[in-house]
Amino acid sequence: MIRKKIGVILLFVLLISFGAQAQRVTSMRINEVLVINEDNFVDDYGKRSGWIELYNSSAGTVNIGGCFLTNDKNNPKKYPIPKGDVLTKISPRQHILFWADGRAEKGTFHMNFTLDPSKENYIALYDTDGKTLVDEIIIPANQIVDKSYGRTVDGQDEWGVLAKVTPSTNNLTLDTNERIDNFRQNDPVGIGMTVTAMVVVFLGLILLYVIFKQIGKASVSASKRRAQKASGVTVETESTEISGEVLAAIGAALYELDEDVHDIENTVLTIQKVKRNYSPWSSKIYGLRELPRK
Repeated sequence: MIRKKIGVILLFVLLISFGAQAQRVTSMRINEVLVINEDNFVDDYGKRSGWIELYNSSAGTVNIGGCFLTNDKNNPKKYPIPKGDVLTKISPRQHILFWADGRAEKGTFHMNFTLDPSKENYIALYDTDGKTLVDEIIIPANQIVDKSYGRTVDGQDEWGVLAKVTPSTNNLTLDTNERIDNFRQNDPVGIGMTVTAMVVVFLGLILLYVIFKQIGKASVSASKRRAQKASGVTVETESTEISGEVLAAIGAALYELDEDVHDIENTVLTIQKVKRNYSPWSSKIYGLRELPRK
């Protein structure tokens, strides 16, 4: 009993530790950066500026309130992320966007520094103590206008210029359907698709025919049984077998009968009506007397 209690306690402690580990700020990653924003996404004020995207790579919600973002290695506490904002709680596998517009007075997600397109940009995320480095990246100089620099796959180590700017969403998105592309490559005319569709339709019709036919037979049989049960009549089928000797005797007897009974065809039996002579003198109606008239 004591061992069982100890096991439950250890399991409970492990679950708590796992939850605490999953919600640590160390699971946050700098995921995508846009340095030059001329004709791209706008902020909540309708303005265009560079931005930094963070990504929660853990399986738990992470609150980054109180952490720090900076573009200066010598000043890790350059932009303190405000505490108490519910939007700083990042759900698992989700993103958050910070605007590098130098206008921190605009709100939580507007930083007090900008990104310089003419040189390398150092970006780092520090924990709430301002000393523990969570993640950092150096964005190369001479970035392409309206092209973001980020991780090829969210949270992974490989960086590069992304084919599509994807703020607040996955860096790797699928714009095509692999199955459709394979079908288009292997069957450009569409003959295979047509034949396949026709086969499927006909097989479906045949299957429906068989199913409904069996249902009809079952319904008819059930109706007959109900009718017989209601009338109290039971139909019994008995198989009566006649031996070959009996059949031969019957055939011979019919053949030897007088021709008046059957016609001349020996293979077709036609039973004829027997003619009887009729005499009105033997009729009983002539033996009755008339009743006297009054």
